[in-house]
Amino acid sequence: MILFFKVFLTEFIAEMGDKTQLMLIALTSKYKLRDIILGTAAAILVLNGLAVLAGGLVSECIPAWLIKVIAALAFLYFAASTLGGSNEEEEEGSDRSKIRFAPLAVFCTFFVAELGDKTQLTAITFGANEGMSSALIVWLGCSLGLFLADILGMLLGYLLKSKTPEGLLNTLAFVIFSVFGVFTLYQGLKLISTDIRSIPVLPILIAAMIAFAGICVHLFLKKEKKTRGAN
Repeated sequence: MILFFKVFLTEFIAEMGDKTQLMLIALTSKYKLRDIILGTAAAILVLNGLAVLAGGLVSECIPAWLIKVIAALAFLYFAASTLGGSNEEEEEGSDRSKIRFAPLAVFCTFFVAELGDKTQLTAITFGANEGMSSALIVWLGCSLGLFLADILGMLLGYLLKSKTPEGLLNTLAFVIFSVFGVFTLYQGLKLISTDIRSIPVLPILIAAMIAFAGICVHLFLKKEKKTRGAN
């Protein structure tokens, strides 16, 4: 039990204020709490299981730059889709499909964002130190600590959703996803320049930001036109 609580508290503290916790706050503007919990729980169990049992094999086999680029694209996609329209409107027409897709979308986004993060490295460290005999305890302690910290993020997001003016949380979600996306893309480009071949990181990043801004403006204008047409 001492080992369990040591792992639990370490993982819980490590996750507080982390990017994935902030990401879950942003996701509350798009998905139902049930879907976020299902997707997050599945991702946490899989990630910590891989970290503890495989000793970081996933992070070693997948290039760090590829993880960063995929994570950046996921963040930017969610930022752009926040401008594309209300998730509640989509649910009215395709409720059954959203129930199936939403947890999977949360799972994929959380999984990619958490790969190589300090909480996963914590799980890898505990798994290596304690050995296979304590793998189950380490896995459960890491998973529970990470999940409870992220639950706080989800609840905070829904509290903000119910207390803040309409549209404010969507704006906050857009800002969070955009900042994470641009910064993660910058990290990925730097890794490509360092590990593979030299590339002009800043010009590529600026070009990507301009393209992303153009997409966002298009989606926003399309949404405004649709809103005016409905009225």
